[in-house]
Amino acid sequence: MIDVSTKPTTLRRAVAESTVEMRLETVAAILAGDIPKGDVVEMTRATAMLGLKQTPQLLPFCHPIPVDHADVRVEAEKTTVRIQVEVAAIARTGVEVEAMTGAAVAALNFYDMVKQVDPTAHISSVRLLKKSGGASDFKHRGERELRAGILVVSDRTAAGKSQDRAGAAVRVGLEAHGVTVAGFEIVPDEAEQIVDRVRRWVDDDAFDFVFTVGGTGLGPRDGTPEALRPLLEREIPGVAEAVRAYGQQRTPYAALSRTIAGQRGTSVIVALAGSTRGAGESVQALMPWLLHVIDVFDKSYRHGR
Repeated sequence: MIDVSTKPTTLRRAVAESTVEMRLETVAAILAGDIPKGDVVEMTRATAMLGLKQTPQLLPFCHPIPVDHADVRVEAEKTTVRIQVEVAAIARTGVEVEAMTGAAVAALNFYDMVKQVDPTAHISSVRLLKKSGGASDFKHRGERELRAGILVVSDRTAAGKSQDRAGAAVRVGLEAHGVTVAGFEIVPDEAEQIVDRVRRWVDDDAFDFVFTVGGTGLGPRDGTPEALRPLLEREIPGVAEAVRAYGQQRTPYAALSRTIAGQRGTSVIVALAGSTRGAGESVQALMPWLLHVIDVFDKSYRHGR
């Protein structure tokens, strides 16, 4: 199966529909309860529920998902019966296949129950009507280029004693979501140099994002949060909370990170951990939903409220 462990857990919804065609008198018999095999509508609802829950057993590459909600609606319109199945789950991957499986199995049950009295009955379609909750729902909606600066904060890397990998991981994560890395520098754990680079990128170059990488731990030289905090006009606590929550699902050490984030003008500044894994996972936790803040800034600040 595809690895979805890096995806954030979000509320996923999907609605699928199947249609069954039959004679007009068959529809009337169903509504009157005159089908020999029993109550077609209620059995169809029950079959849809059973079917959607068995999706991972039927489709080998489908991830098992704990379904949090399911609803089945059966409607008749002349010679067409529509079966709509809605599924919701808080999960890392979508529930559209579960909804479609429920709709398909329900249609099979419907056909099985009426074929005895109507040999013309047939399933005419199974399709997905809508879905929501995936990454595409949270992507940047604007058309302009988004620019970011990455500032690696490390005494050893700045001195050439070690190779940067964490900053490179952040670059890969940002570029995967269409963000242009317009600035990339390495500085030692010195507050003055950190502030100078970040202020220049924000105030002079008007970067949309600045990500510092390193200096958020508990070592004697880890002072990036203290250096950045005076620059922030407003902190955005939820960003740091999201990073730590995402990290703690993977390692308890994430609780030791002092990640902070905030706004300066129309830019967002985020201090990330200096480990390659921590930095990379932090970007996974933030993308693409963090890009929405630029849509907010563009609407509120650049074009007037």
